[in-house]
Amino acid sequence: MQEQIRSILKAALGSRAAPGTIEHIAVVGNALPRRCGLATFTSHVVDALRDRFPGLVVDHYAMDDRSGIEYPANVHTIAADDPAAYRLAAGLIEASGAQAIWLQHEFGIFGGTAGDHVMRLLERSTLPVVATLHTVLEKPSAEERLAFDRLLDRCAHLIVMAERGKTILETVYGVSPERVSVIPHGVPDRPHIVPEQAKQSFRLADRKVIMTFGLLAPDKGIGFMIDAMPAIVARHPEALYVVIGATHPNLIREQGEALRESLEQKAADLGVADNVRFVGDFLDQEELLDWLGASDVYVTPYLNMAQITSGTLSYAIGLGKPVVSTPYLHAAELLADGHGILVPPRDSAALSEAVLNLLDDDGAREALAGRAYARGRELLWPRAVERAVALMEAANRVRPHVSRFTSGRPLRPSIEAVKRMTDGTGMLQHGIHTVPDRNHGYCIDDNARALILMCRLGEEMEAVTGPLASTYSAFISHAWNPDRGRFRNFMNYDRSWCESEGSEDSNGRTLWALGCAAATATDAGIRGWAADLFDKAAPLAAQLISPRASAFAALGAVDILSIYPGHRAATAMLEASSDMLKSLLVTSRRPDWAWFETVLAYDNARLPEALLRIGHLLDDREAIDLGLETLEWIAKVQTNGRGAFRPIGTDSFQRPYSAPLPFDQQPLEAQAMIDACTAALSVSDDRCWVDHAWRAYGWFIGDNDLGLPVADGIDGGCHDGLMPHGVNRNQGAESILALQLANASMRSLSEKRDSGPARTAA
Repeated sequence: MQEQIRSILKAALGSRAAPGTIEHIAVVGNALPRRCGLATFTSHVVDALRDRFPGLVVDHYAMDDRSGIEYPANVHTIAADDPAAYRLAAGLIEASGAQAIWLQHEFGIFGGTAGDHVMRLLERSTLPVVATLHTVLEKPSAEERLAFDRLLDRCAHLIVMAERGKTILETVYGVSPERVSVIPHGVPDRPHIVPEQAKQSFRLADRKVIMTFGLLAPDKGIGFMIDAMPAIVARHPEALYVVIGATHPNLIREQGEALRESLEQKAADLGVADNVRFVGDFLDQEELLDWLGASDVYVTPYLNMAQITSGTLSYAIGLGKPVVSTPYLHAAELLADGHGILVPPRDSAALSEAVLNLLDDDGAREALAGRAYARGRELLWPRAVERAVALMEAANRVRPHVSRFTSGRPLRPSIEAVKRMTDGTGMLQHGIHTVPDRNHGYCIDDNARALILMCRLGEEMEAVTGPLASTYSAFISHAWNPDRGRFRNFMNYDRSWCESEGSEDSNGRTLWALGCAAATATDAGIRGWAADLFDKAAPLAAQLISPRASAFAALGAVDILSIYPGHRAATAMLEASSDMLKSLLVTSRRPDWAWFETVLAYDNARLPEALLRIGHLLDDREAIDLGLETLEWIAKVQTNGRGAFRPIGTDSFQRPYSAPLPFDQQPLEAQAMIDACTAALSVSDDRCWVDHAWRAYGWFIGDNDLGLPVADGIDGGCHDGLMPHGVNRNQGAESILALQLANASMRSLSEKRDSGPARTAA
């Protein structure tokens, strides 16, 4: 069987060509108008991507701290403290057609322990991840190390803004050098102007302007620069230290404007209140750059020497400003080789001396400005995003790429895995890998499906299917509860029932199995038993309000009417189900939503299949047309960007009028689509239904989002689904039966294809 899968893959899928140039990415970080450096950076990254690559689709996902910020309509928000929001975002990104994720990572942005909530998004997506690390801790806490290691393992490539960050990743975290690129902080492209030109707008023509900008916080060292001002003012009374930026939002929440007020008081106490000005607004980029252009000397007196990124420093260099800075990591690298002046931290005397040297010597100041501007040309945003996009393209090229599976030969039906999961009582529900799990016992859903499979395999396998059909029939018979007029569903391994009656869907599916057995079982005794029990249970169909349960019952009624024309109870089931589905469609339909419910759920294709089979049997043209329309709609919904089948993922359930999310993908959906396409071929000569059926079948073989076979191939087993990073290795009854029922349906379809065209509508 394994060799058969390999041969099918080789013949039908061919070589896996590498995807072309990347066309769609998702950027995850923060967004303006949130007041923080990462929000500014992420928004500018998105703007730069769209400017540099007009044809690139860029989706912007931003963490929302629930502070009441109103984000632009083109920003998708993720509630930072809600784990489910990250899972939902992963599905939205996956379903959007994005080919890569560019993550802007900072520990304080994401919820959870050390920001580990973001892993719920990354581990829920199959896309390659390139992460820009805005902080790389040399001495992380245990929680930070654990969260960061998970992030590093998940990423295809890492970006840091300083060489020191790369060194820390290699020496502390063991990251291989080829996985890390240094891409400096981007800066806007502005012409170099002398400060006197810009000062006019701010009425500062007679002042020597020293400037610091950014969110106000204790680690910015502003107090030390204010301490340096008396010495500066003594030689340059015209000197003005301008501090631009709102107080950090976290600080505002904790202590209001206490920090700003204390700094203003310090300036007053030192006698330099007229030489220190606070511009306490969060300025937009253009206004901020205008202010920056007016500065003669830019200062970053920061206290945290481990700071690996400073957007304000990058912007100052980008505009060609002479910079005096403490030697935190980013400054030490960016200002090296004579591109700025470094002074010790917490040293006001050193700050005043460095600033005075520049203010005293116009030639030295202008020369330093020229060197800074030349270095800034290397930092322009277009260059930064070009390099990042190249990394995402490289990561995307190594992803599995599978061509569409639209023809070939299906796997041979095999019931070895079915036998493995079956004992003298019935078919067990779940497996732990390939080992039956007795802890969860049995259910009538799986035994009903198993009975349908035994009937569909026909006389050629009767020697092995006959005894199993008897076992499944006995389970169903024992499940009937005449006192309730319903079937029980769940049974413990000790054969004790867990309930007096099962769900509507399990009862509807059991009626389907009884109808199938009554019409097609090879054993006459089973046919008679099934017909009798169908008649006993038929009244329950009138009580079903679940559309799937009603559709399941109708499928059984179609089989009953094939051998008992005019069967009143079966006819009533068809009419009731048809009326229900038509009514639901009228209620839920929208121009872009041709479906029976406002949400998507499981076994979706069974609803149009029921309409098609009812319409065919009752010669109801309306039912046929609606069945074809809704099947065409759900087929499009379940097709990914490459044209492969993508089952409605379980993450999609119960989301009104929402596009489906891709995971977790279940075998049941592929099998239902195949059966529905077979029903469509009974009323239409459109060969698209053959293609749709083969596409759904290809999902089992490996023509899916991950390029991985879900069919086991050893003994006819099937894995329990497709997860974001691989198959679910467990093999439960539902999955095994879905594959084998699909094999049987595709074998029948292949025989029809080989013998002639599809039958046209009556």
